Amino acid sequence: MLPVLLALLAGLFGAQKPEREPGRLFPVIQNDLWGYIDRTGKIVIQPQFDSAGDFSEGLGRVSLDGQWGYVDRSGRIAIKPQFDDYAGDFSGGLALVRIGGKYGYIDQTGQLVIKPQFDEALNFSEHFAPVRIGSKWGYIAKTGGVIFQPQFDRAEVFSEALAAVQIEGKEGYLDKTGKLAIKPQFDFAGNFSEALAPVQIGDRWGYIDRTGRIVIGPQFDDAGNFSEALASVQIGGKYGYINKAGQRVIAPQFDLAEAFSEGLARVHRGDQWGYIDKRGKILIEPQFDQAGDFSGGLARVELDDKVGYIDQRGKFVWPLSN
Repeated sequence: MLPVLLALLAGLFGAQKPEREPGRLFPVIQNDLWGYIDRTGKIVIQPQFDSAGDFSEGLGRVSLDGQWGYVDRSGRIAIKPQFDDYAGDFSGGLALVRIGGKYGYIDQTGQLVIKPQFDEALNFSEHFAPVRIGSKWGYIAKTGGVIFQPQFDRAEVFSEALAAVQIEGKEGYLDKTGKLAIKPQFDFAGNFSEALAPVQIGDRWGYIDRTGRIVIGPQFDDAGNFSEALASVQIGGKYGYINKAGQRVIAPQFDLAEAFSEGLARVHRGDQWGYIDKRGKILIEPQFDQAGDFSGGLARVELDDKVGYIDQRGKFVWPLSN
């Protein structure tokens, strides 16, 4: 299913959006070392790291000698590389880290403000973070205190004040008081986006509003989140796009299709990725092994294990390199 595939690719290709700001920096590789460029392709932080991730809340993830830390926008080490298990992006002022097999959170000084104690955890969103203790999920606040006790079989981050949770094989939505605002009744429940959420009933997907009312009936083989008023759906083995009235606006014709970002969406056809506009017109021909969402005017692409960045005309701002 598309949501599962997106989750697997999220780290590199934009299922989770990096920050959007005029001075955004982009990680690039040159001669096996990573640094950062600006939107024009100018090197701002010289390649010097073993690996590098997107900036989030003013800090960029970098690794040296197998350990992860963070740099600021000048390239200065803000949090020394010290995490060898895992270090994530900042969200709500905190970043998820794993130490000794347990998850906790650091602040932007690198101080552990929530000690590693969870078997699994997700980023903070709307002041809460899902955490797993044993086999059950609950939620914590930024103080580290457990707000909603571990009781769910699955739990997602809060989005538009609701979070998808699973109880006894069915999924519904929790509100910020801990009340089940939409009772568990779906086989799968996605995050809310633009006031709608994709849900699975049996082997079909549709959409609900924030009251739990079905507004687009279950009729699709797969369904993604709405973004820029359109959502990708699968019909008869191919993906196209619908609007919020459930009308098909781009005919099913792609092997995979992702959410729109900055007016373009990446689509997969013939084992390669390209980009379309909101009319369904291919603006950048499928030619890449991997492709990310446009953010800050550029998109990260990969071909033959080389990484580069293109603008919305498909022109390389940073050439494919490794």
